[in-house]
Amino acid sequence: MAHIALHFFVPLLVALAFYRKRWRLACVVLIATMLVDVDHLLADPIYDPARCSIGFHPLHSLPAIAVYLGLFLIPFLPGFRNHDATAGRVGKARLVQLIGLGLLIHMALDWADCWDWFPS
Repeated sequence: MAHIALHFFVPLLVALAFYRKRWRLACVVLIATMLVDVDHLLADPIYDPARCSIGFHPLHSLPAIAVYLGLFLIPFLPGFRNHDATAGRVGKARLVQLIGLGLLIHMALDWADCWDWFPS
């Protein structure tokens, strides 16, 4: 149960700490990335508390995690920087970065669960 709570609490903390002006939008985007768990529907059983998600489910694989890292790094690449934020909007590159960050947070929490760091 603590694991599931962290999927809401950690994104909230990250949004408050790093996206102070737009923390609500950041929090919603970060929490929405939990939809990545849709790949659990492909497993039998759908939920197994003894199973490590990382490396088992397709959207929790190392190649997928590499894509999530790429999404997070997009705003740092030349040519992808945009200045929409100065006009009071969240730029597309920043939105993609938020999605990547949310997915990376999700994978980190799932990886930590593989080591039984959280009580069941």
